[in-house]
Amino acid sequence: MGQTIRFGVSLDSDLLEKFDHLCEERCYQTRSEAIRDLIRNTLVEEEWKDDSREIAGTLTLVYDHHKSDLSQKLVEIQHDHHDVIITSMHVHLDHHNCLEVLVLKGDGNEVRTLAQKLTSTKGVKHGKLSLATTGQDLV
Repeated sequence: MGQTIRFGVSLDSDLLEKFDHLCEERCYQTRSEAIRDLIRNTLVEEEWKDDSREIAGTLTLVYDHHKSDLSQKLVEIQHDHHDVIITSMHVHLDHHNCLEVLVLKGDGNEVRTLAQKLTSTKGVKHGKLSLATTGQDLV
């Protein structure tokens, strides 16, 4: 970790008031920690734009397992991309609906391709990719 450097920021009073309110809502102890978090989030979002860069994330799927061959199709796609899937969790929401969460890690293109294949599979009711970072370049 590098040396801590102090710097000043000039803000309109109305913007600062809204920022302070946000800090309070999100339980930040200081403005500095909130600013550090905003900077980290922006840097992580920049990582996602580079398809060749390794990223991590979760893919959440909701589907009716009674749909014809849907479960089998999803498993086949997952097996084709086993190197990107770290782990998965399958939950029975009710008699028909299942929720599946996949933890993914790989280059951006592979992760997004897998997520698109799974969420666009006929019969999947909802799919959501939430990207994160491996944290290697963050301090």
